[in-house]
Amino acid sequence: MRQKLQRVSGEAGRFGAVGAVGWVVDTAVFNLCLHFLHLQTVRSGVISNAVAIGVNYLGNRYWTYRHHDKNRYAREAALFVLFSGIGMIIQNGVLAISHYGFGYTSPLDDNLAKNVVGLGLASGFRFWAYRKWVFRKQPQSVSDSYPSAPAAVLARRPRRD
Repeated sequence: MRQKLQRVSGEAGRFGAVGAVGWVVDTAVFNLCLHFLHLQTVRSGVISNAVAIGVNYLGNRYWTYRHHDKNRYAREAALFVLFSGIGMIIQNGVLAISHYGFGYTSPLDDNLAKNVVGLGLASGFRFWAYRKWVFRKQPQSVSDSYPSAPAAVLARRPRRD
């Protein structure tokens, strides 16, 4: 139990570090789109999320989950995009509700809604989904699970010293 907790906490720490880099990218691109390119609020959020998803995939694939199954990249990438898209809907849904539903339209309000509240909810979902469905553990081979027959027989033989 303790080993599993240490493994999950290490994984969560790496996931958080990758997410922090993604957050910086997301926030920078969001504010660039919103204030310099003068795009609409939710459109800016979707664009910034898409850029951050690419950064996060690379970080998670090659660092957080580097030891997990690498045999099915197409499946992994498709599921990553699917669950990241759901996370994007969660994150930008909070932004849309705050901005258009409640009328909180200042730059600070938009950033808090999207990059604090929305990101917190979306990150919890993404961690669970990536861990459960996307970056699967490598299956143990039969030879790793069972000792070879001669080794098993020798291990059971009594010693005659």
